[in-house]
Amino acid sequence: MKRLMMLLFLGVTSSALAKTTVLTADRLVDVEGGNLVKNAVVIVEDDKIIAAGTAKEVVIPPNAELIALGDHTLMPGLMDMHVHLTSNATDHGYRSLAVSLPRATINGVKNAQLTLMAGFTTVRNVGAPGFADVALRDAINNNDIAGPRMFVSGPALGVTGGHCDNNLLPYEFHDTGEGVADGPWEIRKMVRRNIKYGATVIKFCATGGVLSKGTKVGAQQYSLEEMKALVEEAHLRGLTVATHAHGTSGIKDAIRAGVDSVEHVSLLDDEAIKMALDKGTYFSMDVYVTEYILNEGEKAGILEESLAKERLVGSQQRENFRKAVDAGIKLVFGSDAGVYPHGDNPKQFARMVKFGMTPMQAIQAATINSATLLKQQDSLGSVKPGKLADIVAVKGNPMEDMSLMENVGMVMKKGRIIKSLAM
Repeated sequence: MKRLMMLLFLGVTSSALAKTTVLTADRLVDVEGGNLVKNAVVIVEDDKIIAAGTAKEVVIPPNAELIALGDHTLMPGLMDMHVHLTSNATDHGYRSLAVSLPRATINGVKNAQLTLMAGFTTVRNVGAPGFADVALRDAINNNDIAGPRMFVSGPALGVTGGHCDNNLLPYEFHDTGEGVADGPWEIRKMVRRNIKYGATVIKFCATGGVLSKGTKVGAQQYSLEEMKALVEEAHLRGLTVATHAHGTSGIKDAIRAGVDSVEHVSLLDDEAIKMALDKGTYFSMDVYVTEYILNEGEKAGILEESLAKERLVGSQQRENFRKAVDAGIKLVFGSDAGVYPHGDNPKQFARMVKFGMTPMQAIQAATINSATLLKQQDSLGSVKPGKLADIVAVKGNPMEDMSLMENVGMVMKKGRIIKSLAM
């Protein structure tokens, strides 16, 4: 009897201590159903969503904190699958050589907050020096600093002299990128090292890149044999794999090797699209960043070689984005923030619509699609009972004007208001 009474007491006490918040707004984006719910009510208890629906369906509990948002649209916390939080948009080319590891980490603290305030409650950080992204993630998880939930790769893997190497210095400096690994067994060892030091996703470079010195943007770098070894090793440990790939042959071999997502995907053909559809491979295509590179890149230190490469692939990538959308490829939101300023991530939404997506598809790419890629769809990616209370609010109706996504008014992460309309 005493034990029963204690359990009842604890249950009542726990219920009494639980914080209940009610959000009301004119609209809610149901990303799983693909529709807009009018006169929306969402109830949050502590860090979880316990109810979501119309005002007629949801009973508002007494003594709850009510946040009436009026002419706003509620949606899940946004998710960006391709960021570099430890990088600044002003430190390109030879300027990057002056950025120390401590400085990169401090950059990450600043940029994490900018990203969160822009409405992105979850990011995938695909490449950082010295496991600075691991330290940043841990500081956020410990509530030492403000920032989004982070899935991190540590140093990206790549071949000697490839996009993931450092090719800015001459031979006598013997400078090599932290993630350089050649051959299947060296690659497996590097994957194991990254996991040892805290990586939760593996990133590698399958082809040359725009911003790397001396690489051909479309040229394949890792062989199929090397990619298979990398992906197998990562999947054995339960990690997903993202690959930087602009060139068609590198994209195809990465898909053959079993990668979970292909980044950039600039040069694409019909066979690659069919392969991605058959394998269920996700594409992450940064269709805004070309504007920053071509308009602001020279002032930011981007080399003329890189500007020329962007002029070559930028328009092709956007046309191939349209083809991928039309084909039904699984697409996620990936901005490449860090190449351009953090906090400007939402500028990509309007471009995704301009180049072929519906507004709903663009929001789904940044929510439920990204959550599914990360295998976090049971806890993230939609405003549904039982999921973590990551919720943002945007003034007006972004289904009518996607540029509204560039001004997120309210941000809630795990039930805590990070940014309010009054801020």
